[in-house]
Amino acid sequence: MNDGKKLFGVAALFDTPDEILKAAKTVNNAGYKNYDVNTPYPIHGIDKAMKLKSSKLGYVTLFFGFFGASFILFFMWWTLAVNYPLVIGGKPYFPLPAFVPITFEFTVLNAVLSTFIAMIAVVFNLPFNSHPLHDSNYMRNVTSDKYGVVIESEDPQFDENKVNELLRSLGGKNIERIFYPEQKEFKVFQPRFVVFLIIIAIITSVSTYVTLNKLMYLPPFSFMEHQNKGIAQYESTFFYDKREMREPVKGTIARGFIPYAFTGVTDTNEFYSNPLLPTQKVLKLGQEKFLTYCSPCHGNYGEGKSRLRGFFPPGPTLHSARVIGFSDGKIYNIITNGQNGIMPSYAYQTTRDERWAIINYIRVLQRAQNPKPSDFSAISEINKESGNASN
Repeated sequence: MNDGKKLFGVAALFDTPDEILKAAKTVNNAGYKNYDVNTPYPIHGIDKAMKLKSSKLGYVTLFFGFFGASFILFFMWWTLAVNYPLVIGGKPYFPLPAFVPITFEFTVLNAVLSTFIAMIAVVFNLPFNSHPLHDSNYMRNVTSDKYGVVIESEDPQFDENKVNELLRSLGGKNIERIFYPEQKEFKVFQPRFVVFLIIIAIITSVSTYVTLNKLMYLPPFSFMEHQNKGIAQYESTFFYDKREMREPVKGTIARGFIPYAFTGVTDTNEFYSNPLLPTQKVLKLGQEKFLTYCSPCHGNYGEGKSRLRGFFPPGPTLHSARVIGFSDGKIYNIITNGQNGIMPSYAYQTTRDERWAIINYIRVLQRAQNPKPSDFSAISEINKESGNASN
């Protein structure tokens, strides 16, 4: 008697892996499509016996992985280069190498989460906690030490008598008819459930408030708030000059490093010569550092047109006869030590090679503003050669 219940399928148990492999292959060859095999552990070859096709989850992972990478790259580009451009230390608006780790992490996260959701919600039809096989003797056995096959009633070829006969011929034991469970409806917004939600909301709110506003400020959780440390830009109660940000100890040098002989000397004629040739690579480095550190006061072209007017005094033009007459070593010394108490030292912001590269770039700007007659003749020769080559 089934008491009017709807039949889900007919299931049978087998004792050995070889029997379940034979049963799966026979059921498949008989033309059944809506059937499943259950075993207490993975059986090698069962997918081949059932003629299962490859999973489509890989396509979900691939699609959402590419989508995640494309989306996060577009998001970072739009945020930093279009919507609110940020210039940080002379870097480009979209520094791709810096965004590679973020892109990788978001790609993996998006691919994994989408695969998991697709597997749970689509493949396994979850949430589905009332499957007919649950709480059946068949499921109790196949999760312990038996192997089973169940043929569903929704299969086009399903005939209960023929299915029973087929399973018996294969040596199936404990052949069982499995029915769909009785469906029960419950009203969501019952008074008891509403009261339960209110109580949970109150408990959650109170516990969250106490945890974040009281408990986290008690020992030992407060050790991060109260530390014996110095905070940058704050007044120090330990150092005599009351400054938390400390300069390197004077006289300390790295092993194998020859210190600059004129540190702190702003008025001397004994200077070094530029060791770097004005190659394209050097000039590019000089341009980058000049625009970062020099242009805020001297302007992008060294004309003394400060980009920070109203905040700092504008720097002098670099195209005056006096500055043009400076040796490379003198300009290097000014960059290293500062000048007139207005221009600070840039020894800590730039390396030695970067300072020499800046000087090479300054010479290019000066030559561009004060060209020699030979420069025009050289340009004419280049244009002439380009014309002959095109002809």
